[in-house]
Amino acid sequence: MTKILILGATSPIARALALRFASDGARLYLAARDGDEARRVAEDVSVRAGVTALSGTFDASDFASHDEFIRRAAGQLGGLDGVVACFGTLGDENAAQTEPGAALATINQNFTGAVSLITLAARHLEQQRSGFVIVIGSVAGERGRARNYVYGSAKGALAIFAQGLRGRLAASGVHVMTVKLGTVDTRMTWGREGAMLTIAPAKAAELIYAAYRRRAEVVYTPWFWRFIMGAIRLIPESRFKRVSF
Repeated sequence: MTKILILGATSPIARALALRFASDGARLYLAARDGDEARRVAEDVSVRAGVTALSGTFDASDFASHDEFIRRAAGQLGGLDGVVACFGTLGDENAAQTEPGAALATINQNFTGAVSLITLAARHLEQQRSGFVIVIGSVAGERGRARNYVYGSAKGALAIFAQGLRGRLAASGVHVMTVKLGTVDTRMTWGREGAMLTIAPAKAAELIYAAYRRRAEVVYTPWFWRFIMGAIRLIPESRFKRVSF
């Protein structure tokens, strides 16, 4: 039985992924900042999939608590075979562009906290020489747009971190997959532009799970974002700095 820790388990994508893993017989530890909601998600997954799903809480910005949290999750699961990092927040971009505290909060929630938690989990996987890490990021990390560059810089840094981790853990048999999400219909993106390119969380989870099964390394979700971002990367900086999208 595969033992999986899902971080940020109350997000719509994480809920759908949890159900997909559980339906294949995985034992899950579902963790989020909101412990009550994580427990409700775990109970729902347990009933619908017929397996036991555990729950717990973590704070991405409380770095001192991360080691004990990972140890507790692995202990309650009876081991650890995989971790899915599925948390983050857009934050208040307007505030982040002028207030260092707001900028650091966004960076910690989207990058620094993920680095801390993933590093601890990866150490466990490396020691047993097996397992996987799924890092769910964003296409916003491909280029720095004036309207969301603080969030984008965190996601860009996370992708580079995952790339290096993938290289380091390759010799240990630990697989690292980076997911570059396009726009998904969630509370975080509600009311934003690009409705025609938006997909449902359940569909995103289905695509992510399929990529995991084929051991993909870097996957754009949905696939067409690979070509959209390829075109965007070709825009000269002198023109890109004037874009409004």
